[in-house]
Parts: sequence; C-alpha cells; structure tokens
Amino acid sequence: MQTLIQKALLSLPDLYDTENTKDPICHIKLFTPDSNWTWYITEISKEDKDTCFGLVSGHELELGYFTLSELNSVRGPFGLKIEQDTSFTPTPLSEVKKLH
Repeated sequence: MQTLIQKALLSLPDLYDTENTKDPICHIKLFTPDSNWTWYITEISKEDKDTCFGLVSGHELELGYFTLSELNSVRGPFGLKIEQDTSFTPTPLSEVKKLH
C-alpha cells in the first residue's frame, strides 16, 4: 500500500497540520473493490509515512486514525486488496461526507 501512494506522500499535510481547518481536503481515496469500506486520507505522518488521519466509511462514517500497513493486510470477502481510486480528485471533507 505504501508504494501505491508513495508519490502522493510528499504533498499530503503532516498529522495535525489541518486540525484547526474547518473543512480539510481529502487527498486520497482508498477502497475495497468487493466491499463497502472506503478511507479518505486528509493527513499522514511525515515521520513514519504510515499513520494516516481521515474519514472512514464502513459500518459508520467517522473520522479517525488508521495505518497504511494495516490496510495493506486487509482483504475483502473475495480476497481482493484495498486499492487507490486513481480517478479521485482532492475534495473538501464536507463534500465527501455528502456522498455517504
């Protein structure tokens, strides 16, 4: 997973950089192609390049922390890996929430 978004890591805000931003930008969308789970990354740790903060849409819609290494080990019900939506363009969090 980390190699999947390697180039984007350089442009993402560091953890806590947008915590006072009213409507932060979701920069990257990750999803399970065989399930209904989606992760939108707003920030990533510049230190470990693994810990992310963003919106998670699964059983519920919530903001929280997750790691790319953890997501890399997840498989959907048909064994498919989590993928990056390469057609996703950076979108304000408020707009992403409306989609779910």
